[in-house]
Amino acid sequence: MELPSLGRVRSPMNAYVIVLAGFGAVVLLTAWLPMVLKELPLSLPIFCVGLGALIFGLPDVPGVLPHPLEELSLVEHMSELVVLISLMGAGLKIDRPFGWRRWRLAWRLLGISMPLTILGLAWLGYALLGLSAAAALLLAGALAPTDPVLASDVQVGPPGGGQEDEVRFTLTAEAGLNDGLAFPFVLLALALGEGVSVGSLAEWFAYAVLWKIPMGIAAGFAVGRLLGWLTFHIPNRAKLSRTGSGFVALGITCLAYGVTEMAHGYGFLAVFVAALALRATKREDAYHEKLHDFAEELERLLMMALLVLFGGATTGGQLFRALSWEAAIFGLVALFAVRPLAGCIGLIGSKPPPGERLAISFFGIRGLGSIYYLAYGLNHRDFDHADLLWSAAGFVILVSIVLHGVTVTPVMRHLDHRRKLAARA
Repeated sequence: MELPSLGRVRSPMNAYVIVLAGFGAVVLLTAWLPMVLKELPLSLPIFCVGLGALIFGLPDVPGVLPHPLEELSLVEHMSELVVLISLMGAGLKIDRPFGWRRWRLAWRLLGISMPLTILGLAWLGYALLGLSAAAALLLAGALAPTDPVLASDVQVGPPGGGQEDEVRFTLTAEAGLNDGLAFPFVLLALALGEGVSVGSLAEWFAYAVLWKIPMGIAAGFAVGRLLGWLTFHIPNRAKLSRTGSGFVALGITCLAYGVTEMAHGYGFLAVFVAALALRATKREDAYHEKLHDFAEELERLLMMALLVLFGGATTGGQLFRALSWEAAIFGLVALFAVRPLAGCIGLIGSKPPPGERLAISFFGIRGLGSIYYLAYGLNHRDFDHADLLWSAAGFVILVSIVLHGVTVTPVMRHLDHRRKLAARA
């Protein structure tokens, strides 16, 4: 039997091999680049988005990465997972005990700034992009929350690390809570898609606000306190903290989310509250650092993989196929005007210096959480101009990654320097 020559079996570059090599590069970048970029005004997400754009833009990889509209369920669940892990890590690293006065800046952002942001973005989507009220509200609800994943560079340090100034703490608390509180507006957009009536609005308010928010808080608190007791306070030989295993954080995350979703509460909110409740059971225990470190490593790996795919979607997945000048203007106004102005309005009269208030308002980073909400909405109902929604949201996320990634290091370094000078004086 004659064997085919090597020349006749040679084939174009295998897309699977390219993706596998790209994933290996992402893993190495996840481990190495944070150390290299620590003192540079650049971020790891920028590199990963660029890497994905380069890999999936190669001529030998045509059509490997579909448009998000073609894989809504996959996009929804992949982004959901990384947001959940991020919320657990964010809750574990907050040293400040929960309280109305201690968290007053976060409440201002949640109660004043976020509704103003949603209102401004919805009006822009309706007036500038020609979207229906439902589609404009979906886009606004998706883009309103500060992303808990990509905002890690402006968040507090690890448990007990002492890096908990007002800017970092406020952005961490906001990112942890607003992902759950943005969900009512996404559900309102779904309800508006069926038509507006007094009965439908009352039903939405009763279910999405009066039931799902308290249930998310209650279920998250119950899971966190129960697992905190099992981890730290049962007899010594059975303490779960004796395992020393950081992957327990993943189990806590999934349990809190699953139990809450089965009770029809907001799972995102429950995961963050569960992390806070777990931390509060024995705040100074060193085991919290192991849980946080595992969550952070897993979050970083998943985040980098998704950002590579996001970068690939911009070149190989035709993410921007519906991008227009109006959509680009929408994105720039959202980042440079709507969120900063809403943040400044919400912080009027607060104690931090003007520079810190401006930093809190400016660093409302948009990212993977926005992808989740948009995929969730489009996966549960048909909206007009779905292509335009993805292109506009993708443009906002891309500009946010570059803009905030370049500015976060010098701005935070400057604020830290001014804070030290004020402390010495």
